[in-house]
Amino acid sequence: MYKFRWQFLIVFVTALLVGAILFFQQAQPRPETEDTPNPISGGTYTEALTGDFLRLNPMLDHFNQVDRDIDRLLFSSLIRFDSFGLPVGDLAENWNVSADGTVFTINLRLDAVWHDGTPLTSQDVIYTVSLLQGGSNLIPEDLRDFWSQITVHAISDSTLEFALPVAYAPFLDYLSFQILPAHILGNLGMDELVDHAFNLSPVGSGPYRFDSLQTENGSITGVNLVASEFYFEGRPFIDEIHFRYYPDELAALQAYQAGEVDGLSQVSAEILPTVLNQTGLNLYSSRQPVLSIVFLNLRSADASILQQVDFRKALMAGVNRQAIIDNVLSGQAVLAQGPIMPGNWAYYEDQSAYRFDPDGARQTLAALGLSQDANGRFLSEGALVELSLLVQDDSQHVGIGQMLQQNWENIGITVNLESLPYDQLVAALEGRNYEMALVDIDLSDTPDPDPYQFWAESQTETGQNYSQWTNATASTYLEQARQTPTYDIRKRLYRNFQVLFDEELPSLPLFSPVYNYAVKDSVSNLVFGPIYNPADRFNYVEDWYILTRVE
Repeated sequence: MYKFRWQFLIVFVTALLVGAILFFQQAQPRPETEDTPNPISGGTYTEALTGDFLRLNPMLDHFNQVDRDIDRLLFSSLIRFDSFGLPVGDLAENWNVSADGTVFTINLRLDAVWHDGTPLTSQDVIYTVSLLQGGSNLIPEDLRDFWSQITVHAISDSTLEFALPVAYAPFLDYLSFQILPAHILGNLGMDELVDHAFNLSPVGSGPYRFDSLQTENGSITGVNLVASEFYFEGRPFIDEIHFRYYPDELAALQAYQAGEVDGLSQVSAEILPTVLNQTGLNLYSSRQPVLSIVFLNLRSADASILQQVDFRKALMAGVNRQAIIDNVLSGQAVLAQGPIMPGNWAYYEDQSAYRFDPDGARQTLAALGLSQDANGRFLSEGALVELSLLVQDDSQHVGIGQMLQQNWENIGITVNLESLPYDQLVAALEGRNYEMALVDIDLSDTPDPDPYQFWAESQTETGQNYSQWTNATASTYLEQARQTPTYDIRKRLYRNFQVLFDEELPSLPLFSPVYNYAVKDSVSNLVFGPIYNPADRFNYVEDWYILTRVE
């Protein structure tokens, strides 16, 4: 079950404005009073989504982000995660783990009901899990394989037990799936759900309930939601949330400028300057759950020099990561420090930062006994120190690769850049047929920081330890951390692992891209920390408000 902790794809900094309360005092002495605005129910928020409507069904939204965004408001999950990646209960009132770490018992809230007023019970959870276990190709392969090993049964209408084949502390990540109503969908399988009417008029248990679709010329152009009176955390303040679909971000921005929408679901570097100039539009930023890293093949027969720790550290010191962010990513990324995401509960804040120090890098290389030719290029036993770097064949990755190439050639290391289609790049990694490779590790929907798959010794041959780093002590820390459910112990183990990673630097962490989201300043109380999916921007949507009264 350990092999299902990763995905590939191609941080975040939170920005919130806090208003000051002004105190006024009359000329005549009188007691000071403070006017405090209190949120009240009412108002409508309309958001622009970039993409197309497919289905409102959390079992069918894995590959369409705009569906996932709306489903976050319609449906609830057993567990969700705070901005530090720590689990908090959603439908789960509480939970406990057996002493051997193989049985998770979940107690459901007793006040959770569906939007039609029907109580939500263990049977709804069991039905939803049966869809994950059904083997349908509509479910991502890693989830299918993982859930095929899990046994779940209801102890009562409000208590469930999940049994795992081995202890696995990150299991709570897998309880963030959203629950479907068994009393409506019955025993329908995935194939029967694909074209079911439920997907156009869903019933959930989230803070908002489905109201209607907006159509134009036979196409769905929007979705309208209303606040749920049944929501277990209390009725949201904003009465209605409307979503409107646009083909691209520029069209969405133009809709905001025309007064058609109040928010933009994503703001890329292309429209960021214009968004920043919009009066009354607040920008919220957070790190994406993506780590851009240069994997180094420590067992490459043609690049044995990568086995030397000081050489790897020289490569790191020679990279101007901030310049890459500024010039290729338009400033929309933050520097990475190690293999665990900053802001996560397991991130070790006291580890030393990677500094751009080309002079120090050259000195380190010279101290390794390497000589230099007339052009300043380093040689080993008379031959050029020459490495190849694989990158994905899109403009952004090629641009990053070119700057890496320039940086390393500036310190005397010759680098050959090769761009490949994504599938060929993955094949080179899986076959360990590379020397260096620029890769984006996508950690979406996996708040648990478990990096076992990428760095444990057991994963060097067939897992995702593409660097083939072998450090028995680091592997022991990773193994122990995924077997104990105690967060204090896990945090200490991950700290020790990060220290060893920093000492040996088996690969080169670069940065994490930024996700930007814009909302009109009439909407208050948005809480936006590090996220693990863009839909996480709605984690506390029930607390947003537009209208206030002064008391």
